[in-house]
Amino acid sequence: MGAATLYAATLCVLANTSDLKVGITRARNLPTRWIDQGATQGLPIFVVNSRYLSGLVEVAIGAHVKDKTNWRKMLMGPNTAMDLLEKRNEFIHKIADWLRELQSTLPPDAITPLYDAAALNIEFPVLSYPQKLLSLGFDKTPLIEGTLLGIKGQYLLLDTGVLNMRNATGYELHWR
Repeated sequence: MGAATLYAATLCVLANTSDLKVGITRARNLPTRWIDQGATQGLPIFVVNSRYLSGLVEVAIGAHVKDKTNWRKMLMGPNTAMDLLEKRNEFIHKIADWLRELQSTLPPDAITPLYDAAALNIEFPVLSYPQKLLSLGFDKTPLIEGTLLGIKGQYLLLDTGVLNMRNATGYELHWR
């Protein structure tokens, strides 16, 4: 598969956010997608030639691992490092029979395991994590004040609470 094709391909990926999770994304969205999610580790595990097939692979692996991030747990401290290569191999083994059966009905390159992919480690600039999470938002509090303690994913960690910057879309912000 050429570089341009891989860039546009859909990937089934593992990410270490609050726990291990499975997901799908376009190759061109990595590592930005993991950073946005607050993942401290990420690993592409399959390249798939359609969004539909990616969804099928995600559901099959999702029977063995979560596909959601617990944002509260993610923001309470650093994630415990995982051996994503070992997890990839474990999940490929768990879905092997299902995958063989599915692949028998598809072109040879429709779903390709990425055994040579390397795990990516991501560090976020966090001086300290909050002891208690208070979710801040401009809908209820037009003026949010605090000292910035860190950034993890789409969240600003302040000494007064956490602010999801995705939820601040459409607001005009001023920093002092």
